[in-house]
Amino acid sequence: MPDQRVRTSEVNDMKTVSRSRSPAAAAGASDRPRTRPHRLRQLAGLALVGALYWAAVRPRLLNWGATPSEVRRYLPGDALLPDADGVSTMAVTVDGTPEDVWPWLRQLGQERGGFYSYTWAENLVGLGIRNADEIVPEYQDLAVGETVRLGRADRFPDAELEVASMNPPASLVLQTPDDPPWWVWAFVLEPVGENETRLLVRARVRLPENPLLRVLSEAVLDPVTVLMTVGMLRGIRSRVERAVTGPETSVTER
Repeated sequence: MPDQRVRTSEVNDMKTVSRSRSPAAAAGASDRPRTRPHRLRQLAGLALVGALYWAAVRPRLLNWGATPSEVRRYLPGDALLPDADGVSTMAVTVDGTPEDVWPWLRQLGQERGGFYSYTWAENLVGLGIRNADEIVPEYQDLAVGETVRLGRADRFPDAELEVASMNPPASLVLQTPDDPPWWVWAFVLEPVGENETRLLVRARVRLPENPLLRVLSEAVLDPVTVLMTVGMLRGIRSRVERAVTGPETSVTER
């Protein structure tokens, strides 16, 4: 009889524990079927957002301000990297002639006139950029084959481009010193009427062959390209228009 009472007590205890755990277990079991479809819906939503960005938003960002015909058009520098992995064409209309805009392009570069973009962003990693607000005569001696630095030589010794071609006041093409180059940067001036100019900036890049590195490169280059190029276009436009509508002599000594 004592053994029978012990076994009966153990059975009752197990039933009590089972009853106390059954609601939680039932809840967990009911959650499991809903978890996988919920995650699948999240993944599908992310994939849809990514596809929309890649197909609709990204092209608009990388071709900010440019018309469809300008995006498709052949521009100086295209032949230097014909099979580019990435291409962007951005543009702005400037109230001034190509002759008004050209001197600002000719003095591009670190330790020269700068790049006229967002100084805080340019110097975030210590590039040492100073953006000029006037045309400086000693910076107007740029020629084919010369170097245009992108950052301080002591910190970024390889951050430089070379002048691939110049056609004043119509185009300036820069490229990396590699053969073939991995980056070609073209600035094109096209007159619109008597006193307006379309300033086009086209970047052509060669990306790594590794698929993961390629995706990572685009993830980094896309926002940087858009931010800094839009800032440059606006910076050049404001400087040109201020010089054109300001004093008669926009060239100043420094």
